[in-house]
Amino acid sequence: MATKIRLARHGHKDYAYYHIVVADSRSPRDGKIIERIGSYNPNTNPATVDLKFDRALYWVNVGAQPTETARNILSGEGVMLMKHLNGGVAKGAFSAEEAQKRFDAWKAQKDAKNGKISQAEADKKAAAAKALLAQEVETNKAKAAEVAKKRQEAADALAAAAVEAAQEAATAEAEATEAAE
Repeated sequence: MATKIRLARHGHKDYAYYHIVVADSRSPRDGKIIERIGSYNPNTNPATVDLKFDRALYWVNVGAQPTETARNILSGEGVMLMKHLNGGVAKGAFSAEEAQKRFDAWKAQKDAKNGKISQAEADKKAAAAKALLAQEVETNKAKAAEVAKKRQEAADALAAAAVEAAQEAATAEAEATEAAE
């Protein structure tokens, strides 16, 4: 039986995520599987990969052929590198400890690179949020100045109306006093 390591689509329209599965090459994409060895979610930034490393390595070692996308995912997680290093150990090129040391160095370098990318992404989001906040503060200041101006105009109009009413009342009182005399 020819086995494949491939992706099985899940999720809904416009939000697909994938299970990384080992299946018979003749079975349908989302059909019967032998084993689920992980998941892949391309909707996050960076894409999220959750992989059972030891099971993926086992299946690659026993001859399961990954599809192109699955191979890229496995390479990114280091499964293909570990297979290569185990081949060097089997040939006697270096020891298992040396292979593990090389793998750990590669993993540390990859994690540092991803950490820098994540930090840069977080800094970019923070800068965008800061710029948006500054823009909102300026907008709020402009609105507050406009509201204050309208309130001042309303207060001035009310004061003018009160002065005018007082003058009219004084004029009417003066006319009433003159008429009474």
